[in-house]
Amino acid sequence: MGHVVVEREFGGRQFTIETGKWAKQADASVFATFGDTSVLAAAVRGEPREGCDFFPLQVDYRERTSAMGKFPGGFRKREGAPSQKEILTMRMIDRPIRPLFPKGFYDEVVVQCWVESADGQNDADVIAGTAAAAALAISSLPFDGPVATVRVGRIEGQFVVNPTHAQMEYSDIDLVLSGHRDGVNMIEVGSMELSEQDVLDAIKFGHEQIFILLDIIDELVAKAGKEKTFELDVPSEEVVNAVHNDLIDKVRAAKKTDGKLAREEAVKAVRDAYLEANAPEPTAADNVSYPQYLETLTKRKHIKEAFSKLEEKVIRESILEGTRSDGRGGDDLRQLTGEVGVLRRAHGSAVFTRGETQSMVSCTLGTGRDEQIVDGLHEEYSQKFYLHYNFPPFCVGEARRITGPSRREIGHGALAERSLAGVLPNAEDFPYTVRLVSEILESNGSSSMASICGGCLAMMDAGVPIKGTTAGISIGMVKEGDRKVLLTDILGEEDHFGDMDFKVAGTRKGITGIQLDLKMRGLDYDLIAETFEAAKVARIKIIEAIESTIPAPRDEISEYAPRLLTIKINPEKIGALIGPGGKVIRGIQDATGATIDVEEDGTVTIAAVGGEAANAAMGEVEKITQEVKVGKIYEGRVSTVKDFGAFIEVIPGQDGLCHISELDDGYVEKVTDIVKVGDTVKVKVINIDDQGRLKLSRKVVLKEEAGAETGEPAGA
Repeated sequence: MGHVVVEREFGGRQFTIETGKWAKQADASVFATFGDTSVLAAAVRGEPREGCDFFPLQVDYRERTSAMGKFPGGFRKREGAPSQKEILTMRMIDRPIRPLFPKGFYDEVVVQCWVESADGQNDADVIAGTAAAAALAISSLPFDGPVATVRVGRIEGQFVVNPTHAQMEYSDIDLVLSGHRDGVNMIEVGSMELSEQDVLDAIKFGHEQIFILLDIIDELVAKAGKEKTFELDVPSEEVVNAVHNDLIDKVRAAKKTDGKLAREEAVKAVRDAYLEANAPEPTAADNVSYPQYLETLTKRKHIKEAFSKLEEKVIRESILEGTRSDGRGGDDLRQLTGEVGVLRRAHGSAVFTRGETQSMVSCTLGTGRDEQIVDGLHEEYSQKFYLHYNFPPFCVGEARRITGPSRREIGHGALAERSLAGVLPNAEDFPYTVRLVSEILESNGSSSMASICGGCLAMMDAGVPIKGTTAGISIGMVKEGDRKVLLTDILGEEDHFGDMDFKVAGTRKGITGIQLDLKMRGLDYDLIAETFEAAKVARIKIIEAIESTIPAPRDEISEYAPRLLTIKINPEKIGALIGPGGKVIRGIQDATGATIDVEEDGTVTIAAVGGEAANAAMGEVEKITQEVKVGKIYEGRVSTVKDFGAFIEVIPGQDGLCHISELDDGYVEKVTDIVKVGDTVKVKVINIDDQGRLKLSRKVVLKEEAGAETGEPAGA
C-alpha cells in the first residue's frame, strides 16, 4: 500500500486524512489535518491476556507543546503525566469507539493520538476523535465503524461546525458529538441554559456534518483498508444453556433482595456456589498441570460470562415487564434529601442524597490568587470556578488501593463543573474564585449528577448568587426489538446492564450540561427528544426538592470567607501603591491583615476575613492612589516652608504650593507666623497647571468655614 490522501472541504476549511507514509509498523495509522492542526493516530493490537474477561482497550492522547512552538513549563523541559485536558480527550475518544467492538474480543488494543501541529485556533481534540476512528476503520481490528467526531458552537443563533477558539468566545453552547450513519453514539454538552429544542437542533446539525467526515473515512477504507481478522472468545451454547437452566430461578430470587450490597452478595453467592460445583479453582494440593490449570481458568471465565449474560437477561426482562430492582416505576425518582451548613468552618456545604447515592460538597470562596492556572497548547488562562470529584473505595463498600484521582474521577468532576458553570454570576458582580469539592460518601448510580445537585446547594449556602437552581439526572434505557423502556434515575446495575446512561443537567430555564454513554449502536433524534423530556420532568422535581432545603442563595457570605473589595485606580499610580520592592503594599497588608492584588489595568482587589480589615486596607489604598481634584478640600501636612509660601502634602507622595497670599485672610508678613513644618492644615485645590503642579489655598477654606458659621456665603 502506498501513500493515500483523502480530503474534503469541511466547515470552510480542508479536512485531510492520509495513510501509508508514516508509522507503517503500526497495524494502522493516519495523519489528520484540519487548518494547520495535525494529529497522528495509530492503532496496534497484541495477544489477549491469559484469563482476561474484559476488552483491554487503551486510548492515549497527548499534546506536544512543540506542536505550537512552545517549551514545556517547569524545571524539566519534557512532557510528563497527562493534563486534565488530555485525560478528558482520552475519555471522549474512547466512549464512542468501545461499544463498536464485538463481545468476546479480548485482544490488547492501544490507540495513540499525538498532536504534532497546532495552529492555536482549531482544537485538536475532535480531530483526534475522527483520526482514531479512521485508523481503526482501516486496521485489521473488528471495529464496526466508522464514526466521526465534531464540535458545534452557536454564534448569534447560527450553528458553526468545529468553531475556532476565537469563535467559541461568542458561543452559548459547546457540543462535542460522535456518530455514524445509523445515529448518534456520544454527546457532551456545556451550555448557557439552552432549551431542549435548541440543543436537539445543535445535535441534528452536528450529525449532518459528521456525514462529510464519514465519506472521507469510507473513501480511505476503500483505498487502504485491511481485511478484518479476529477470534472471539465466548462461552459455548452448551455452557450458556446450562447456566441459564440451572440458575435462572435462583438469580431471579436473589435479584429481589432489598439493598444494593445485600442484592450483590445474594447474586454473588449463587454464582460462586455454581463455580465451586462445576469448575473449582485449582489449588497447589491438586497438583494439576499447567495446561489443565489454563483449561480450568477458561472454563471458569466462560461460566462467569454466561452468568453475566443470565443476570443481564433477568434484569432486562424484569424492567421490560415493568419491575425495577428496587420496585420503582420507570419514571420514579428515588427518595431525595438535602441538607446545608453541615460543615461549620466551610464557606458553604451541603449533603445531597438520592436513594443510595450520596454526595457531600464543600464550597470555598477565594481571591484571584486562588484561580486555577491552565497551560497547554494554547495561551495560558485562569479558571475562577472549578469542581473536584472524589470517589473513595468505601462509598461502594470496597477495600482497595488508594491512589490519586482516576481518569473517571477527573471526567465526572469535569461534567459536574461544566454543568454548574453556566449559572455562575459574572466576575464583575461576584469577583470570588469558587472551588467545589464533591466527596461521594455512598454510590449506587449517577454520583456525578448528585455532585451537581450537592454543588448547587453548597453554592447557595455559601451565598454565591447563581442565576438559577441547577440539578442533574440520568436517564437509562432497555430496548429489545420494538419493546423499549426509559428509566429515570438509574441504579448502578441498570447502568451496567442497560443500553444507555444519558445524563442531563440544567435549570428550569434550560440545559447546562449533557453526557451520553451508550452501549447500543446509536440513538435517533426522536429517542433523544423523548429522553430530554423525561430528564426535564425529573429535573424540575429535584429543583423543587433543592429549593425546599434552601429557597435561594444566602444574602451574606460566611463570616469565615474573605470579604472582597475592589477599586479602580489610575494605572500610573500602581508603582506608588506597590512601592520600592513592594514595600508600600506589604506594609498595608502587614498592618491590616488584608491581601491586596493589583492588575495591570489598575483594578485593585482587597481580601480579608472580616469587614474592618478590608475597609482599613481600602482606606490606605485610597490615600495612596487617589487623584487630586480641583475644588476639593484636603487635610494636608506641611512638608516645606519657603519665604514665598508653604508646600503641603495633600495626599501621600503629592504636594502643592500654598502661596503666602493664600495662607490667611489678611496680610501675612512671614510664612512661619501661620504654619510650620509638620503642621496639619486644611487647604483647597484651586488650580492644577499643565505640568500637574497644585495651587492650594488655606484662605478660601477659612472664608468658607466662616461663612458656614454665620450663614453667609464666603466673601460676603
